[in-house]
Amino acid sequence: MPRVVLTVSLLPGRLAVCQLGPGDDVPPWASAGVIYSITRTGDELSIVCDEANVPDGVTCERGWRVFKLEGPFNFGLTGIMRAVADPLADAGVSIFTQSTYNTDYVMVKDEQVDQAVGALKESGHYVKRRR
Repeated sequence: MPRVVLTVSLLPGRLAVCQLGPGDDVPPWASAGVIYSITRTGDELSIVCDEANVPDGVTCERGWRVFKLEGPFNFGLTGIMRAVADPLADAGVSIFTQSTYNTDYVMVKDEQVDQAVGALKESGHYVKRRR
């Protein structure tokens, strides 16, 4: 497989990944912010949003930073996520991913951002920090 080289932008802010019950209503705080994702399955209501918006008492994992894989990407392309996930895994960086129609987002814990940036650059990707 040919090597995939990407431009990856580290977005400002910190997100939380929250879990609510499968029958819960989507709370108003879930969609307040620049980037958010709401996914309902038969097992849960999962919300990714600005961590500052999450009320106390909500089951969540805070402190996620977001890398945007600069797209858009054609749905027929292969190896896009692997090009980022493999070097991060090799560097011991845990990830949480989200995809949209145009692109993919890879989240890492705040304390692993520098390690992630280093691993991505070492694998040949261009990393930009957005303010």
